[in-house]
Amino acid sequence: MQAIYEKFSEENINKLKKVIDQLKNTDGSLIAVMNEAQEIFGYLPIEVQQFISEEMNVPLTEIFGIATFYSRFTLKPSGKYKIGVCLGTACYVKGSAMVLDKLKEKLGISVGDVTGDGKFSLEATRCLGACGLAPVMMINGEVFGRLTPDDVEDILKKFD
Repeated sequence: MQAIYEKFSEENINKLKKVIDQLKNTDGSLIAVMNEAQEIFGYLPIEVQQFISEEMNVPLTEIFGIATFYSRFTLKPSGKYKIGVCLGTACYVKGSAMVLDKLKEKLGISVGDVTGDGKFSLEATRCLGACGLAPVMMINGEVFGRLTPDDVEDILKKFD
């Protein structure tokens, strides 16, 4: 448990402890605690999972299983700007894979990674619900549609 104190701020650890204390005696509260932990830390690193395990008296394997099963949880930190490129059928057919390739080239990262400066993270997603604008990508909730690989550089400049 000491590892969490070495890696994260006391303020964030205390926030999580407060959430756990409020919810730990409530049936079915584990996912709610994990959601709050992810909001506090931005992701669910093993140190946070271990802390939750010890504080809630839940096996670490159960927490890890939930964290890896649900796509809502992430075990890696995200960038300041989270880029999601739709690879659903409509977007894929209209060239989203080429947009994704251009993003990987420009950012110098692969899907699931974060740029070295922590600025951008890149994910491949399924339908973003904007099929009429295919191909699309979303950056922190802002949708960019009817994309071509040539659009990528100008869009990234907006987030400098």
